[in-house]
Amino acid sequence: MKKTTLLAGTAKGLIVFEEGAGGWHIRDVHFVGLPANYVYVHPFSGAWWVSLAHEHWGQKLHCSSDQGRSWREVAPPHYPQGAEIRPGRPASLKKIWAIHHAGPENEGALWVGTEPGGLFYKGPRDAHFHLNTALWEHPSRCDAQQWFGTGRSLPFLHSIVVDPRDSRHIYIAVSCAGVFESRDGGESWLPRNEGLIAAYLPNPHVEIGHDPHRLLACEARPEVLWQQNHCGIFRSVNGGASWQDVSEPEGIARYGFALAIDPANPDRAWVIPAISDELRIAPGMALCVCRTEDGGKFWQVLRNGLPQAHCFDIVFRHALASDGERLAFGSTTGNLFFSPDAGDHWHCLHGHLARVDCVSFG
Repeated sequence: MKKTTLLAGTAKGLIVFEEGAGGWHIRDVHFVGLPANYVYVHPFSGAWWVSLAHEHWGQKLHCSSDQGRSWREVAPPHYPQGAEIRPGRPASLKKIWAIHHAGPENEGALWVGTEPGGLFYKGPRDAHFHLNTALWEHPSRCDAQQWFGTGRSLPFLHSIVVDPRDSRHIYIAVSCAGVFESRDGGESWLPRNEGLIAAYLPNPHVEIGHDPHRLLACEARPEVLWQQNHCGIFRSVNGGASWQDVSEPEGIARYGFALAIDPANPDRAWVIPAISDELRIAPGMALCVCRTEDGGKFWQVLRNGLPQAHCFDIVFRHALASDGERLAFGSTTGNLFFSPDAGDHWHCLHGHLARVDCVSFG
């Protein structure tokens, strides 16, 4: 069923777009003036989850079960007493980076990824979120040479993947640390970074210390994983046991943050490139989206309808969403774009939003 709602989490609120006979229009604005840094639409319950990053009050979490007509505040994850980032440095919630369901048989249960790198779980009847101690106490996390901050001072867990065939099979991605896999519902974790490159480290082939920017799995073929990484675009066809660099050797499909993949086709993916970590602008100051149809062997550059001169738009890791053939992304300069045909043509839905941090079809 085609989704007719598009949610954009911006630095000044949650903007809800609705598609009608005349195209897309703004239906509602929630949490006006507040940074809606993460938005999640639960695929089974339909609930909307929104994380707000108050500068004074810290992270707040809100849920709506009626598409925004009413909201209830939910206690956010809280690091327990005694949890330490490093010896002598107590852990506290800095930011919510990811929210994900825990499987169709666990409706109402959630996984939440946070900064400083903790993974939390809340069961359908739990009053509070609980820190996943197996990951928090993983020997690598306690080593500042393996888990560390990059653009932020602390590591952060930004991607969660739950296998649709087995809800106890979970992947997470941490910047900086890498990809970890659990096959027992989070009771134990193993790194899955073979083949990744950490060009910024003395040993670029370390087991742990990588910087995935976004991690996704194909719904139809969950053993096929994709990641947009600090050091390129990588793909795994064996459940993360090994990764292959599918970046363009000489082209622009390499560095970036955002990633989307086709839920039915494991060979099809989209990225939005930037020049480099040092120069975070669109290549040639011309905004484009790159698409592959063959697992990364060839990347096509898509520009139709996107600004091609003096463009300063950059797209964050959660600000690109796919709904089959339809795509949407929002930029740091407040532009929201939509494509009805897999990126061949783009239309600007709004050009005067605040910075867009996340986009989701509802």
